[in-house]
Amino acid sequence: MFEEMRTRELFNWMFCGMVLAAFVLVQFSSNIFLMDVGMQLMFYVVVPVSYFGSQFRKQKVPVTNVVFLKGASRWILPAISLVMLSMFFSIGILWLQLRMLAPIAPQMVDYLLKPASLPDNTAYLITVSLIVAVIGPIAEEFMFRGLLLKRLIVKTSMWEGVWLSSLLFGMLHMDFFGAFLFGVTASILYLLTDNLLIPILLHVFHNSLVVGLMYVSPGWPQWLTVAESADIYAKAVPNAIALLVSGTLLLAVILRLAQILNQKKEDEKYQAALKKEAEAIENETNNPETP
Repeated sequence: MFEEMRTRELFNWMFCGMVLAAFVLVQFSSNIFLMDVGMQLMFYVVVPVSYFGSQFRKQKVPVTNVVFLKGASRWILPAISLVMLSMFFSIGILWLQLRMLAPIAPQMVDYLLKPASLPDNTAYLITVSLIVAVIGPIAEEFMFRGLLLKRLIVKTSMWEGVWLSSLLFGMLHMDFFGAFLFGVTASILYLLTDNLLIPILLHVFHNSLVVGLMYVSPGWPQWLTVAESADIYAKAVPNAIALLVSGTLLLAVILRLAQILNQKKEDEKYQAALKKEAEAIENETNNPETP
């Protein structure tokens, strides 16, 4: 399905959609919140729905071929566990980056730790939270784990596709290392299950937790949160432990999933070889050579 699509076509759709949205919003509104929401809706809703919808119709393939409920429930608890590991890993990585910056760029550290002021517009906060927690993850999984991953696999190999798509995914996020490992995990889960709903659930759980921590409880967990420069040193031990433990467990899970994926691919190759051999024998039986 995704193998038949073209990545550059999606990029063209994105470019045209964003230019059109920017032009319309500038002409008809000066509200910065409305412009922000409009651009996000164009990027995460209008363009992906239009592009992928047209591609599915063109290939006459229902969306349920790549997103379905069967077998998804068994992945809910593992997905939640992976999200928690990913969260602690990201917190630890943030502390490590701040610790490395503190001696050489203390002003940058102070800037990064400056709390962001939330706008008073409740409707804007609710809309952005919905986009970040639900709509964005769905669109990004179709783009990165669907189209980009499958196209890269066709052009290179399975594992090169996983690494490259995850690398690009990480580069587009502030938390590069956490996003990269998240991309690898989501890619393996998709290739294992052939169900895009699994990485979508993983992504939704992750972003929902991020939104909750950002807007509801920005100081949680208190024993790890670095709110000011002094915390970088005062909370060094728990952050280092959290980084080491979560990183080790996350890598162990990824390696185990990779092992299962490799075994699955080997089994598929073996079954394909058996099927090909059976077809050859059947053809020889049905079409014996004339003496």
